[in-house]
Amino acid sequence: MAQDKAAAILEALEVAGAAHGVDVVDVEVVGATKAPTVRVRLDWSDEGKGTISLDDVAAQTEWVSDVIDVVDPFPGSFTLEVSSPGLDRPLRRERDFVRFAGEQVALTTTAMEGRKRFSGKLVGVREGQVVLDTDEGEVSIALDEVRRCNIKPTFAKGEKKTFSKQSKGSAKSKKAAHEGE
Repeated sequence: MAQDKAAAILEALEVAGAAHGVDVVDVEVVGATKAPTVRVRLDWSDEGKGTISLDDVAAQTEWVSDVIDVVDPFPGSFTLEVSSPGLDRPLRRERDFVRFAGEQVALTTTAMEGRKRFSGKLVGVREGQVVLDTDEGEVSIALDEVRRCNIKPTFAKGEKKTFSKQSKGSAKSKKAAHEGE
């Protein structure tokens, strides 16, 4: 049920995000049924803009809240957390696998038999297959069989670890605010 609500929210946010130049990386609904938390991760859709900043995320939170209020997936209030995708950004769409080709990733499949977890350098997408260069050689996995795939941040020896700013802006839905009036 939470997955259905997350999917409905994601679909609505992706449409609205395009108008704001924002890529909705993912949506997650967690917590209690009566008071759920909706986690939304955003990034710029234009690679040239770089990494989304704390101020950028804060500026996007209002329209995100408005879209979720229109979808109205919960009977009561909910908590909204909007953030950047972070260093271990999830990849879920074909364009994500193309955009982040060359990155080290950890991938889990939906396979019922055989190996389910892979890690290696993301080569990209070929004919609907996600291609990884692993220690065992090149592996191709059908895009629709990818359960989860995240970038694995790597740091060169002696390199200073730097992290992009991340926001976990929190807001109650407008619906909840009006209910209290």
